[in-house]
Amino acid sequence: MKSFNALFALIFVSSVLSACSEQGQSAAETENPLPVPKPIILSFPDIYNDYLNRDVRDDIFYFVMPDRFYNGDPENDMGSATISISQGGYVIDDMKGFHGGDIKGLEQKLDYLKDLGISAIWMTPILRNKAIQNDGYGHHGYWILDFTQIDPHFGSNQDLKDLISAAHNKGIKIFFDIITNHTADVISYRECHNPDGSYKDEPTCPYKSSAQVEAGDKYTPFIPSGYENVKVPAWLNDPKYYNNQGDSVWQGESAINGDFAGLDDLNTKDPQVLAGMIDIYKNIISEFKPDGFRIDTVKHVDMSFWSTFSPAILNHAKQQGIPNFHIFGEVYSADPIELSSYTTIGKMPSVLDFGFQAAVTDVFYRNKPASKIVQLFENDDFYNDSDSQADVLMNFLGNHDMGRAGLFINQSVPNVSEQEKLKRNILSHSFMYLSRGIPVIYYGDEQGFVGTGGDVGAREDMFASQVAAYNQLDLLGTEATTASENFDQNHPIYRALQTLAQLRMDHPTLRRGVTFNRQSKGSEYAFAISRVDKQDATEFLLAFNPLNEPQTITLSANHNGYQWIAGSNQFSMEGDFIQITLPALSYSVLKANSAIENTEIGALEFLGFEKQQRVIRFDYQLSQLPANSLPLLEVTTEVKNLQGEYEVIAKDNTPPYSAIIDTQKYNDYAPKEIRVSISNWQGKSRVDTFSLEKNASIEQSLTPIN
Repeated sequence: MKSFNALFALIFVSSVLSACSEQGQSAAETENPLPVPKPIILSFPDIYNDYLNRDVRDDIFYFVMPDRFYNGDPENDMGSATISISQGGYVIDDMKGFHGGDIKGLEQKLDYLKDLGISAIWMTPILRNKAIQNDGYGHHGYWILDFTQIDPHFGSNQDLKDLISAAHNKGIKIFFDIITNHTADVISYRECHNPDGSYKDEPTCPYKSSAQVEAGDKYTPFIPSGYENVKVPAWLNDPKYYNNQGDSVWQGESAINGDFAGLDDLNTKDPQVLAGMIDIYKNIISEFKPDGFRIDTVKHVDMSFWSTFSPAILNHAKQQGIPNFHIFGEVYSADPIELSSYTTIGKMPSVLDFGFQAAVTDVFYRNKPASKIVQLFENDDFYNDSDSQADVLMNFLGNHDMGRAGLFINQSVPNVSEQEKLKRNILSHSFMYLSRGIPVIYYGDEQGFVGTGGDVGAREDMFASQVAAYNQLDLLGTEATTASENFDQNHPIYRALQTLAQLRMDHPTLRRGVTFNRQSKGSEYAFAISRVDKQDATEFLLAFNPLNEPQTITLSANHNGYQWIAGSNQFSMEGDFIQITLPALSYSVLKANSAIENTEIGALEFLGFEKQQRVIRFDYQLSQLPANSLPLLEVTTEVKNLQGEYEVIAKDNTPPYSAIIDTQKYNDYAPKEIRVSISNWQGKSRVDTFSLEKNASIEQSLTPIN
């Protein structure tokens, strides 16, 4: 057992993650924290009571596996009492087993989450599963058989309705994790399975390409006796709706057509599968009234599926009286071109930002230069098209597949003190809360969980665990282990996240403001960003130091003065520059004393366009734009569609200005010219038309925007 100085943790949280002055903490309370501090009581603006109309950018998400959170009803631990395929698997000392957490347990802990500042809960899938398969137990919920019923290990349909009602009464949204790519493993192949579905030889069915299938070299699918009607709705029992090409090798066409670790892979190119899945999830919305969906294994489904599915689901939710229903997809890739293709071509509002996770890991844990963060925000241009935008991307530090932030810190800096590991953990969460996008807390991270690796190694129990591999781990910020219940509201990470939640709630700019990279001198590791809200044009200046030693940065000041809001308050003004000194592993939030003056619209130069992988990029340059300024401008690019009407393809609020369009979409339009409008935040605009053949301006006009 480690030795940890709890008092140090409390002093650290108070000094480095200082609360906003509007929270009413006195100087004495900040400088002399009590060994057993009083709980923080958050103050929620009115919008946090109105779950139905609240913009998703105002939310803080908590991602939870119900099976590992809290056991509210021990009577359902073994699953179904009547359906054998959905019963059993309650093996509480096995990482892979069911451990007993359920929907009622989550409902019983809503106050714990509300007190943390959580306003949206995303649960792993809870529909009825095949409880046991060759490689473990369905505690995670991703082996669905019945798309109409809640898995009995987690409760009943009524239990879910009760949870949603209780959460909504507290202003908390509920998001479902849904699957369209596959169902549970039921279909077998005569070429590699025995009649009972067990493997003949090796535990795999090698993938057969589409060319092989067309040439007649294909598997013969069958359903083992007794399993012919186990899936609901009934159409899912027919093998004709599946690809039946064997196990995916995770690349090439197999990533779309192959069985996902043996799971039955739906043929999402089939119009009947598309229609069937739309109906399934429309019915889910109609019955339960959730606030949104997270969609699993998105990149393993045909893109054409998403461009129809996403709008259909969003439209149905609005018809059901859910105006701000939100969808975000899991695209397991840090490549912004690949990620953004699902929000632009696939018409999803958002995706989980694996690029954000990778950049944070590099900069805050691995001591990589801040250029990784600069590039992250420059890549936001890939997302900003006519119906999607980067500020609704879902930011996260770890998850149930890849592992936890605590693990990545242990792997990156294994030999540093626990105090440093705790600081890095809190600082990376601070960046997630304060930068563009929507923060997602992975359950248990607020209690210092670290995990042993990806997958089941990152799925510890919040209630007292009986898994030896979990219980032997040293948690961050506490003497406790997972052998005891972990819902400590005085834990230093929990307290730090409360402070950050209040900071976001108190300042809309930290939730919705446009993000500008700021050029700074003095350190290649410490960095600054500005966030400016379009409503009041007031700058919030945020600086971060991910090194374990003090750093000082100097950057241009856009105002004659700033006030301290949170974090370190060591800054000074000298002429047109501001100098910020950041203690080791700290951040600072400053607010300008006045609004930014409106930006004049200068002439636009079209620099040309080029193909980059699967996209076409247009680049522009504005004249009369002061160096290092924060221009309050929006550059909108349009092309003529097939009906001869101009259609928006991209918007950009930050220099350098560009527009990005998918190559296939560009080829469909075959445009000969583009129309580019530059508007300032007061509504004035300039419109230019450029020839793509001559790469020169052929028309210019100055018009007001109504």
